[in-house]
Parts: sequence; C-alpha cells; structure tokens
Amino acid sequence: MSNRAKPSKITAEMLLRAYAIGIFPMAEARNDPELYWIDPESRGIIPLDGFHVSRSLKKTVRRGPFTVTCDTAFERVIEFCAAPGPGRRQTWINQTIFDLCCQLFRMGHAHSVESWRDGNLVGGLYGISLGGAFFGESMFSTETDASKVALVHLVARLKAGNYGLLDTQFVTKHLSGFGALEIPREDYRKRLTSALARRANFQLDLTEDALEDMLDASAGD
Repeated sequence: MSNRAKPSKITAEMLLRAYAIGIFPMAEARNDPELYWIDPESRGIIPLDGFHVSRSLKKTVRRGPFTVTCDTAFERVIEFCAAPGPGRRQTWINQTIFDLCCQLFRMGHAHSVESWRDGNLVGGLYGISLGGAFFGESMFSTETDASKVALVHLVARLKAGNYGLLDTQFVTKHLSGFGALEIPREDYRKRLTSALARRANFQLDLTEDALEDMLDASAGD
C-alpha cells in the first residue's frame, strides 16, 4: 500500500514520525521528484538474535581485508547507493530522500558503515536510527564481500547498543542469506513499538571483543 506525497512539504521530523508508525518513503526513479509512502502488508526484518554469517564470511571478517569505519562518509555512501549499477538502471533514492537523510544524519538519526581498501570506498550501507530500531535503507559494493562485511559490523554495533529491531523493508535473496525474513504488518508494528521503547545507543566505535562475540553467537553453515 502506498500514497503519494508532496516533497516540498516533507521535513526530517515528519520522516521520523513516519518511520515510528511503520511507513517509509520511496521514489520511482532517481530523477523523479515525487515520493510515495510505503506500508507493505509484509515487512522484511533481520532478527538480531538470528543473524546468520556463513563460515566463509566469518573468515573474511576476521582476516580484515577492509578497513571498516562508521559515519565518516555518509553522503558518499548514499551517492553510491543512489547510482545506477549492474542490473539496476534506476534506484528509488531521489534528491528529496538524499537531502532528508543527510538532515537526519546531522541530527544523529542516520548512520553509515563504510568498507575501505587502500583508501578507496568500496562498499557500505546506511540507515535510520530511532529508539532501539534501525531501518536499513540501502547498501552498495564495488568489491566482493565489501557490503557484507559492512552489514556484519552494523549488526555487531546494534547488538552492542541494545537495539531490538533491524528493518530491511523488503527481503532479497542477498539478505535472506543473513537470516532475513518477512513478517505480517501487524507483527512488524508490535516489534516496532517494542523496539522504539528500548534505550539504545548506536555504537560509533566497535571493539574487537564485541565483533568477535557477535560472530561467535551467529549461526553459520
């Protein structure tokens, strides 16, 4: 279910209120100025206590081929996510969404996790943080496993910060490998209400122990 919105009347505060009641905005194309409020019947989430990391990815994370940072290149991460890529001529991130998310970042309600190699940004993700809920928006990768490593680091931060919900909006084949699943709208809203009531703190700095604890606790094939 979706409803059209006038971009000029949307503020960062309105966007936070929308997320708090379970809806989110999308555009039909990068250059489309209009937004649509999305309230799907089924919602994608990754249960934080059921996060799945394959054995091969655990080895990659522990080997550390990428330098992983947080909130050091927020706008560049969105730019990469909004750019066309292989098999994707258009994206749902238009200029209004870009500008609103940058405002939320300055307000402390949006975060990015970045993967670097040799000083080059090669993967990352960003999302919106509200209470104990994190709404994953988009991710990109120009090198194998770069976005996957960023996601592992994100989940470790969320678990260390007492978050209760990682919302993925939809479930893709890529995300299902991490344990993502679809739940009915009413179930999602109950989980969202519970997560918003939690006292959580996004962990900008991640200790090696916290990362290792998450890897040890995660399921793996």
